[in-house]
Amino acid sequence: MKSVGIIPARYQSSRFPGKPLAEIHGKSMIQRVYEQASKATSLKYVVVATDDQRIFDEVKAFGGEVVMTSADHQSGTDRCLEALEQLDENYDVVVNIQGDEPYIKPDQINLICSCFNQENTEIATLIKLIEDPAVLKDPNKVKVVVDEDDYGIYFSRQCIPHLQKVPEEEWIDHFNFYKHIGMYAYRAATLKEITSLKISRLERAESLEQLRWIENGYRIRTAITEDEALSVDTPQDLEKLNQMKIED
Repeated sequence: MKSVGIIPARYQSSRFPGKPLAEIHGKSMIQRVYEQASKATSLKYVVVATDDQRIFDEVKAFGGEVVMTSADHQSGTDRCLEALEQLDENYDVVVNIQGDEPYIKPDQINLICSCFNQENTEIATLIKLIEDPAVLKDPNKVKVVVDEDDYGIYFSRQCIPHLQKVPEEEWIDHFNFYKHIGMYAYRAATLKEITSLKISRLERAESLEQLRWIENGYRIRTAITEDEALSVDTPQDLEKLNQMKIED
């Protein structure tokens, strides 16, 4: 099984324009993501997919692989497909690696790739046990319910499930709630299929792309991780990260 890691990296961002080029302890964010992803033994190849010449030039400057893609893509998933179609080799599995997690753990990439050792896996993602009760009420932290076979049944910004006979302040002591970790991997054929789907009702309601796939009959296998990479969404996040002492 050959797996490729694709890092979508666009320049425009409503909260942080030019984020991939932001410097973190002497290196650009995109370089740090690329170097971390390249440590994953499950990936045969890693490439950045961008829509901006400045990011393209930066990746070339540090010796990385990069392809130019359209500026019109609505999601990283769509950008991954265009990048995949530009590669010289064929790959069985595509890992969509977040470009704003400069210290992403290679073991997490290996974990998501291992989901495809099961032949019926179409799409995979990671989840993490919620230990902080505040996360249950945070709409920016996506929650997921899984079935007995570890497939995601539903993803929501609300706390799911609702424990009817338990006080809210005690919920976390009575049920294993899971937070979604936003890394996806897809079989190459499945990636081509899901990018042709129209926006669905549930996706529009929750603004969660994965609900489109579920509504159209695709199953998302989950794997539990204990790690959570530091992400950069705003200039304030960047400032905090640069103040932290982190070993390369």
